[in-house]
Amino acid sequence: MSVYAVIPAYNEATTIRDLAAEVRRHVDALVVVDDGSQDGTVAALEGLEGVAVLRHTQNSGKAQALLSGFEHALAHGAEAVVTLDGDGQHQPSDLPLLLGTHRKNPAALIIAARTRKRASSPGIRRLANLIADFGISWASGVLIQDSQSGFRIYPAAFLNPLPTAPARRDSFTFETALLIQAAHRGVPFGFIDIDTRYFEGQRPSHIRHYDTWRIAVHVGGQLLRRRMNLPGLPIALGRLIGRPPSPLGNHSLP
Repeated sequence: MSVYAVIPAYNEATTIRDLAAEVRRHVDALVVVDDGSQDGTVAALEGLEGVAVLRHTQNSGKAQALLSGFEHALAHGAEAVVTLDGDGQHQPSDLPLLLGTHRKNPAALIIAARTRKRASSPGIRRLANLIADFGISWASGVLIQDSQSGFRIYPAAFLNPLPTAPARRDSFTFETALLIQAAHRGVPFGFIDIDTRYFEGQRPSHIRHYDTWRIAVHVGGQLLRRRMNLPGLPIALGRLIGRPPSPLGNHSLP
């Protein structure tokens, strides 16, 4: 089974080489999409074997970077695609567990959920993630754990044909939209537990307050289109009270 990894990168020169070298050890191929970096991100990857580097001449947003990586992976025969962020918050040492879960459940979308050591993250971030999990669980009808984790594995069958690219301003809604689309298409979901990582010298998140607002608007729009999706509400409430999601399950909506 051919598994590709895709890492969108924007000004990640300090972390990208070590991350890419370690990720490459666990997957069949790696695609790094440089999204108009100005800090030597591409130069930092020179000489690494088995790493394809795609370049956007200008910053086009995370959604377009992911789509470029997905397109490359699918064109080269990927049967599944792992995504990781380029800032080092995702540990490649978690990949064997993620990939092992995928091999047992190749049709599933699996999220590496930051459920351990949550106290290491800022309180406001934990609250925002909890609210996001609630809303996305409600809209999708699936009990979602860590909906904002970009460390995931997507089955190729879900990505083909490629999802539609959002407007540049809505780039950070893209991964949320993928979760809701997958649930409505009956794609099974799985979760593994990983550590929350906030470390000295980590660059600030590229996501801004207005991006959080746009995610909320997107989720609200999905609820309105489905007449508030009342069957999904008790599922979402389970997220608020800390009910764990099933390790794997198909939760397609009526």
